Amino acid sequence: MKITCIVSILTIALTSCNQSGKHEHHTSDAANGENPNSLLYDQVMDIHDEIMPRAEDIYQLKKTLQEKLASAPDLVADKKKELELTIAQLDSADQSMMEWMHRFRPLPDSADQEKARAYLESEMERIKKVKELMNESIEKAKDLVIKK
Repeated sequence: MKITCIVSILTIALTSCNQSGKHEHHTSDAANGENPNSLLYDQVMDIHDEIMPRAEDIYQLKKTLQEKLASAPDLVADKKKELELTIAQLDSADQSMMEWMHRFRPLPDSADQEKARAYLESEMERIKKVKELMNESIEKAKDLVIKK
């Protein structure tokens, strides 16, 4: 059941991320000078595109840590808690990315440019936080996998 759910979520996420038409549209507008916020939009999407493939790393690391937890029932309480917290951090990072993608709705080119810029600036901050959360949780998980 869990595997089916995870595979479904990853499929939806990867499908959602494959909307290169929107990204190309804004890029071509920037070249024409029609939309002054195109560069900012592209920067937001570049960060998204950089970290989205790390969702697979999160999935694999979580699976490895869960197996480690299950295969050693006699772990000391501190070690067990550390593994559980790291798994929870991986879940949180993955969920943050999914929420960001679900909520990201850039304003159309016809919208007020100041409002569009403010929206994109706030989204830039949000996606940077998602990136930081993903990178930190992945690094912590990798350290635990290496420790054995």
